[in-house]
Amino acid sequence: MVGGLHDKVLEVLGLEIADGTHPPGSVLRIDEMEARFGISRSVAREVVRTLASISLVVGRKRVGIVVRPREEWNSFDPTLIRWRLTADRAASLKTLAELRTAVEPVAAGAAARRCDDEAAGRLVALSERLVATSRAGDLDAFMDADVEFHRLILTTSGNEMFAQLHEVVEELLRWRAGHGLMPVHPRPVAVRLHCEIAECVRSGDRVRAEEAMRELVAEAFEGTLSGLDEHATKLPD
Repeated sequence: MVGGLHDKVLEVLGLEIADGTHPPGSVLRIDEMEARFGISRSVAREVVRTLASISLVVGRKRVGIVVRPREEWNSFDPTLIRWRLTADRAASLKTLAELRTAVEPVAAGAAARRCDDEAAGRLVALSERLVATSRAGDLDAFMDADVEFHRLILTTSGNEMFAQLHEVVEELLRWRAGHGLMPVHPRPVAVRLHCEIAECVRSGDRVRAEEAMRELVAEAFEGTLSGLDEHATKLPD
């Protein structure tokens, strides 16, 4: 039960910090949190510790819990990414698309140079699974394979900093699917590009692996924006 209370309060306060309800420099007080949410002091302090671990807040003597400047936040934390996608969807999607464009194509090219036969075989098998699950309309299984595909590209790049970004990419991919921004049958061009990337990595074609990944990231961003537009047109006036 304590875990449930912690998570609920954390979600509310995290979203409020992300959307500017509590702007940088504002003060959160433990006693006010207790009264507002009907929680114990220990739960309130644990929520604060979690927010501090993402660098959203810092405790200051004789002041309270202060919201830190946005540039100090741990922007790669998956939970914060989810909150920011909720708070400012368009800006967050653009930021994440730019990050993916800067990193994933380079990672794919590096994977084509460094990936061993076993990992390359797994990548091809995952691309084949993407084809099968796409045709079957099994979006959950498709997403599991897609997440693993991109994780494998990042980890087999041989760059440990690229590898640590796999949680960022996973959060975005699963957020997109969870908000109905992917069709049940993913677009054929996206599936084809996954297959091409896998084959390029296996054959060592660094240049085309990088190009194809750049096309795939652009396609994903375009598809997400199209999905958002479709949702907007369906909303009642």
